[in-house]
Amino acid sequence: MSRVLVTGASGMLGRATAERLVAAGHDVRTFQRRPAGVAGAADSLGSLTDDEAVRRAAEGRDAVVHLAAKVSVSGPRRDYEQVNVEGTRRLLAAAGAAGVTRFVHVSSPSVAHIGDALVGAGAGPAEPGLARGHYARTKAAAERLALAADGPGLAVVAVRPHLVWGPGDTQLVGRIVERARAGRLPLLDQGAALIDSVYVDNAADALVAALDRAEDVHGQAFVVTNGEPRPVGDLLAGICLAAGVAPPAWRVPAVLARAAGTVVETLWAVRPGPDEPPMTRFLAEQLSTAHWFDQRRTRAELRWRPAVSIDEGLARLAAHARRA
Repeated sequence: MSRVLVTGASGMLGRATAERLVAAGHDVRTFQRRPAGVAGAADSLGSLTDDEAVRRAAEGRDAVVHLAAKVSVSGPRRDYEQVNVEGTRRLLAAAGAAGVTRFVHVSSPSVAHIGDALVGAGAGPAEPGLARGHYARTKAAAERLALAADGPGLAVVAVRPHLVWGPGDTQLVGRIVERARAGRLPLLDQGAALIDSVYVDNAADALVAALDRAEDVHGQAFVVTNGEPRPVGDLLAGICLAAGVAPPAWRVPAVLARAAGTVVETLWAVRPGPDEPPMTRFLAEQLSTAHWFDQRRTRAELRWRPAVSIDEGLARLAAHARRA
């Protein structure tokens, strides 16, 4: 049994990870700004921007799974820096002082995406200066900080789940469904770009596997996906149909969407709207550029394989929507 701290357990993936660790018999503490409500886990409330709150959360822990982050496509860079970079720096320091020996840092494939297609790619190096958007750049810097802390006494592993989705998801699924329902979800070009994604249960299993394998695979980064790349139009349609809304039927040229995204980002920086912008250059690139990953190294090193297929995940999403 380990004493594990899970940050960001109020989110879908953090909650699923904490639940698996509790089920495996670990002593789990969660750290986030509001109660996570994970049965069998103790909440420690606070922010990654608060030194004392982070110190309390890490105290007495053997291991950390760090998911908490600012996730968005708009807003000032300093907000991302404070949480994603300085918050990670603060947590690493607290973990070291508390005697933590294993640290799983949850990152994103966007840290190595510079706008070009990723076809059968591995976990390339995090590129803070080249990644697209404040989120990706600060997550790249945070991953570098985490892996730089790897060494004797602290085994650090970076895991990059790609497009995590599942029942109750307010990020990817929630935004897709909301935009589709409002008629604001276009396909870029023909919606044919192949993309990877990962069902939430598989991603949580991979994080637990990374924690278990940390002493053998430390110092490395791993991309985690279902290993079932699909045309982006098919994935969007599957999610929409599972949620009971019509899939996107209108198309926009990708080059036009990228140009519009650049203009919208500029306007949003001057006068932000009440919600996230309808399009950004990063979002346009994600919807029109292939990005799928070779999973052989991830599966071999972590001794993990996805248990839930994309089709089974969509069926679970549909069942959840019917119960809601």
